[in-house]
Amino acid sequence: MNPVLGIFYHAIGGLAAASFYIPFKKVKNWSWETYWLLGGLFSWIFAPWLVSFITIPDIFDLLSSIPINNLVWPFIFGMIWGIGGLTFGLSMRYLGMSLGYALSLGITAAFGTLIPPIYFGQFAELVSNLSGWVTLGGVFISFVGIAVTGKAGIRKDSELSENEKKENIKEFNLKKGAIFSLLAGIMSASFAFGIAAGKPIAAKAAELGAPELFVNSPVFILIMGGGFVTNLIYCLFLGFRNKTVKEFVNSNNPDYLKNYFFSALAGIIWYLQFMFYGMGTTQMGEYDFSSWSIHMSFIIVFSNMWGLFFNEWTNSSKLTKNYILSGLVILIISTFIIGVGNYLHN
Repeated sequence: MNPVLGIFYHAIGGLAAASFYIPFKKVKNWSWETYWLLGGLFSWIFAPWLVSFITIPDIFDLLSSIPINNLVWPFIFGMIWGIGGLTFGLSMRYLGMSLGYALSLGITAAFGTLIPPIYFGQFAELVSNLSGWVTLGGVFISFVGIAVTGKAGIRKDSELSENEKKENIKEFNLKKGAIFSLLAGIMSASFAFGIAAGKPIAAKAAELGAPELFVNSPVFILIMGGGFVTNLIYCLFLGFRNKTVKEFVNSNNPDYLKNYFFSALAGIIWYLQFMFYGMGTTQMGEYDFSSWSIHMSFIIVFSNMWGLFFNEWTNSSKLTKNYILSGLVILIISTFIIGVGNYLHN
């Protein structure tokens, strides 16, 4: 186990997660449901299978050897996570990168970090030794950092006029965005539950000779397959209702090929967050539940950096900007404290 390396992988995953929506900004003359579904096809179907084919010996034999119960639960958690991913995309649509990430990920960090160790009976052990207290302390500090960045986002919202908000976020709607963020935060935590439920699959992959860093790859096939199902149903519903399904094959659109490219690129970048997240969890030892908090922290750090880059904070007050910078510093500190806790245990 190497917590320092694990944190490094989580940082790369967080950067990918914070960056995946940027290529979507290049998509022109397509409805949201069209480019979201196409990006999901690359993220949740093509990429997980491709990486598993490359890294896992006899992937089909592996999956066929796993008891059906161990296959079903990651898929079910994936379907729930898929709804969370869907509503997360909508929260980004209505709130922008800074506020959308802060609200959604603050909620999912709390659920996804604390529930797995409680469910698997690890919590009593955590509070019985120094390493556990240090790790939990780091997790708590990450929640503080998330709260501070969320406060900054709320202040930013209150300081801008409707016209200023819509200069950078064309469909800005605080009420809709807040509802979708709440739903996204609760249900997106199911990805962490899916990883926990898929541990027997990862163990079998390791037994068959899969590289340690990629033992979670077959688990991703199931989780993301479930996520794709829920997103497929909703996006096709919108496509038929809004009569936008034809956009997939409308070659008269001058941006047709470019839209395919940028949607696929967004999907691949989104998958990379989970690939590196899975790699990071393999290095965190028995306290791998803390990976979720680290992952969320890095996503918020990098997403707010992108928010600053895209001028989402330009018209905010100095105090609000100090809030966001303070929150980012607190989140970075929290990841190091969690790493120390994992190191002490290992």
